[in-house]
Amino acid sequence: MDLSLIDWSRAQFALTAMFHWIFVPLTLGLGLIMCIFATIHYRTGDEKWKRLTKFWLKLFGINFAIGVATGIILEFEFGTNWSNYSYFVGDIFGAPLAIEGIVAFFLEATFIGVLFFGWNRVSKGFHLASAWLTVGGATLSAWWILVANSWMQFPAGMDFNPDTARNELTNFWEVALSPVAVNKFFHTVISSWMLGAAFVIGISCYFLLKKREQWFALNSIKTATIVGIVAILLAILTGHTSAQRVAKYQPMKLAAMEALYEGKNGAELVGFGIVNPKKTVDNDEREICYKIAFPKMLSWIATYDANAFIPGIKDLVYGNEEQGIVSVNERMENGKNAQEALKNYRTAKKEGDVEAMDLAKADLQKDMKDFGYGFLKDAKESIPPVSLTFYAFRIMIILAGYFLVFFIAYWFFSKKGTLVKSKFLQIVALISILLAYICSQAGWVVTEVGRQPWAIQNVLPVGASVSKIPTASVQLTFFVFLAVFSILLIAEIGIMVKSIKKGPSVDDGENY
Repeated sequence: MDLSLIDWSRAQFALTAMFHWIFVPLTLGLGLIMCIFATIHYRTGDEKWKRLTKFWLKLFGINFAIGVATGIILEFEFGTNWSNYSYFVGDIFGAPLAIEGIVAFFLEATFIGVLFFGWNRVSKGFHLASAWLTVGGATLSAWWILVANSWMQFPAGMDFNPDTARNELTNFWEVALSPVAVNKFFHTVISSWMLGAAFVIGISCYFLLKKREQWFALNSIKTATIVGIVAILLAILTGHTSAQRVAKYQPMKLAAMEALYEGKNGAELVGFGIVNPKKTVDNDEREICYKIAFPKMLSWIATYDANAFIPGIKDLVYGNEEQGIVSVNERMENGKNAQEALKNYRTAKKEGDVEAMDLAKADLQKDMKDFGYGFLKDAKESIPPVSLTFYAFRIMIILAGYFLVFFIAYWFFSKKGTLVKSKFLQIVALISILLAYICSQAGWVVTEVGRQPWAIQNVLPVGASVSKIPTASVQLTFFVFLAVFSILLIAEIGIMVKSIKKGPSVDDGENY
């Protein structure tokens, strides 16, 4: 059976976003570590550190270039595949993206030229500054993109204009500095540092495995493990804060993350489990089979109160009067009333009936908070894919725990000299590069899949956001993008592998 236009548009955007996210975290993480190496060279004047810096800079540059190409395509898709979304909230969503393009991207684009070609042309101090400004620009780009994404999770700083039928920006700082945006920025960037550290350790262990460049490899590993330890500890802290934000602003996402159908006081946190595929919101089947759980931990994480009530999927769909939770059906009715009031307002305006306009506008404002629910056809549409969200969350958490042990262990082994002798540890480090990417992608699966069916939480569902274009067109471009992105990824991996096999060049240590 052919997939719908909505599903194909979702698939194409997910494809582009996940390909793009292969390159972004490595740019941020490897960039930071490369800047640390450059700073050590600047302070010591040791040509060995310059040679080391230039090697990692080369890999940074390859990855940076491919990341830019995929990012541009991603932004264009808002206009091609999600035109209703772009019209409805473009005034708000477009602001951070415009700033990212005008300020952040031009900052990194300007100084990356100095970074690559200024080794013998500018002073050491200015060259070091260009390294930090390039990576700072990339991080600033991430800030504005994550502001835009966070606004979709927690819409703020806007008012609906019935004359244009669009949401308009009223408070830029509520958008830019929302609690969700600030937390998401730190968690995402810090997680990228973790991935960059794992990458540096893995590639350095390749040289140890080949019995080459021992000084280069060990010094790269010692620096990367310290970055990794700091990053994973901070990622755990910001991840905890992120869970609290989800509990407060996206309770359905939290319920899906835990496959929690029945709300309860003192809710447990499932460490590991298998979701019962037969479970639905309407039956009495078990939620999870074969679980390992921590009593009352979910309530404590979400609220710092071990006995707090955590709503389940059933509470959120059908309502819970005792907990003050309104049912989806009631919110759907409110949403339809708001949409009807908007039609009445526009009709009254066309007829010049000021009194009717005022009455319709009052009705619209009363139910505007549930406007998006009016697009839903069934209350069960408000439930995200539970199994995918549940498993992605556990993959992310389990791998985060693995990397905490990994970074500490490899710091210890590198100090003791064990790492040089152990082929097993060297191979594990190489495999861990892939695990770092899986952890990073799983985090985004939780973030994006867990908020379905909403393009903008409670404001606009995905089904009302999509462009009215032939499904065949989206199918065609999906496979075109799949082919192009696959070629780009294969090309990047090929160029990187060639550069890694070559290793640090002799001329990489030349003087200024």
